[in-house]
Amino acid sequence: MKPTVVIGAGFAGLASAIRLRAQGHNVLVLEATDQAGGRASVFKQDGFAFDAGPTVITAPYLFAELFELVGRDPADYITLLPVDPFYRVEFPDGSRFDYVGDEDRILAQIQEMSPRDVDGYRRLAAQSKRIFDVGYTQLVDQPFDRFWDMAKIVPQMMQLRSFQTVYGMVASYLKDERLRQVFTFQPLLVGGSPFSTTSIYMLIHWLERKWGVWFAKGGTGALVDAMVKLLAELDVEVRLNSPVEEIEVENGKATAVRITGGQRIECDTVVCNADPSFVYTKMIKPEHRRTHTDAAVKRKSPSMSLFVAYFGAERTYPDLAHHTIILGPRYKGLLHDIFNRKVLADDFSLYLHAPARTDPSMAPPGKEAFYVLSPIPNDRSGLDWETIEPEYTDRIMSYLDRTHVPGIKADLSTIKTVDPRYFRNNLRSVDGAAFGIEPTLTQSAYFRYHNRSEDVDGLFFVGASTHPGAGVPGVLNSAKVLEKVVPRPAHPVPLPPSLRVVAS
Repeated sequence: MKPTVVIGAGFAGLASAIRLRAQGHNVLVLEATDQAGGRASVFKQDGFAFDAGPTVITAPYLFAELFELVGRDPADYITLLPVDPFYRVEFPDGSRFDYVGDEDRILAQIQEMSPRDVDGYRRLAAQSKRIFDVGYTQLVDQPFDRFWDMAKIVPQMMQLRSFQTVYGMVASYLKDERLRQVFTFQPLLVGGSPFSTTSIYMLIHWLERKWGVWFAKGGTGALVDAMVKLLAELDVEVRLNSPVEEIEVENGKATAVRITGGQRIECDTVVCNADPSFVYTKMIKPEHRRTHTDAAVKRKSPSMSLFVAYFGAERTYPDLAHHTIILGPRYKGLLHDIFNRKVLADDFSLYLHAPARTDPSMAPPGKEAFYVLSPIPNDRSGLDWETIEPEYTDRIMSYLDRTHVPGIKADLSTIKTVDPRYFRNNLRSVDGAAFGIEPTLTQSAYFRYHNRSEDVDGLFFVGASTHPGAGVPGVLNSAKVLEKVVPRPAHPVPLPPSLRVVAS
């Protein structure tokens, strides 16, 4: 039986492989790099291990489902630890806000910061819940590969004011600029500017309120390891160092994949957990692409990129929160520079991750592991990061040395940085985009890359650039969409005797 080939072992690819195997597919996962995880891989250096990408786990039921689907207890594979506060947001004037799930704690802080906004927040939260009840509960795992799928929900979206941006909606409820920033930075976690991202992404606020923010014991890499372990029990091979060079197409249908080096694997179905912009323009010949031509792909607006420094310290910093959002002197202006002007500004806003606050095992005894992330323009900026990286690293580390991580330059154990070159070269993300295509209104739902290819039969997509979008819940839900669009095998391959499908 020909395998169903999954290209890419990121969260979406691994989740897709589990779900497809539960349906009886014979699944083979091909990963280009030397480890599974994609953006959720792990960097090891000088005795430290750093989660390379996502560290915020929301909607934890999506991980549990994958194990329960085949009769396994997720507690035997993964442990999730609650994070409190979800984020500590710090402002240039020295004030701060602990973003949490408990409404009473939120309202108490708003009362202290801006009493006139207490009622406005209550109304904003209620609106976020209404958006969540439609945008997430009803639509997040539904395919949008026909225009009618989009058209029939337009009245609801208009009623929910999805034509507004995230910032525009929040500003209509809250007057204090600091609070507007607290409740609008979330789109940056999925690659969008709050000034251009559709307000349907306000559902993130209610999603975090509903299920909380979690951290995987042992780091995000532990979740990847657990999924790979389950796939091994399902007799699914995850083959590393196997970059796919071409998807072969005959008579409009995917028939094989060819790996760099020449190996050819015949298949009837290909699932890509890879950047669709890269797949269409680099892996499928132009004569097989009537919709996603090179010109059409180029018209897509990519998300921002990221500069990230992973560093270890010789001592601990117990006063830090697990997640700290350090906002700079400009908000709208900085984001305009990143997303619109595509210039590297002199100022910056940062996200500082200190996982040992929640899980002490994330750093060697007596030491501390961090990463600090700065949103930056993607490769359409033309910036030369070969030249810029040393100076930018020093600028950010010097700032942390003076402020949030005092003395870090003297106490530094190790440091590693990534920038758009990593996303472009290692992760094969077009334009060095960190989150696929940007989550604007005109690149959402039907207008995003479809989960089922319009150009090639038997070709499907999961991950950040497809519906429903980037972020851990988004990419895991894209694997659920897959169940609705990939035909079930005519002759299912039975699961090993110790496993059984308990849901579909």
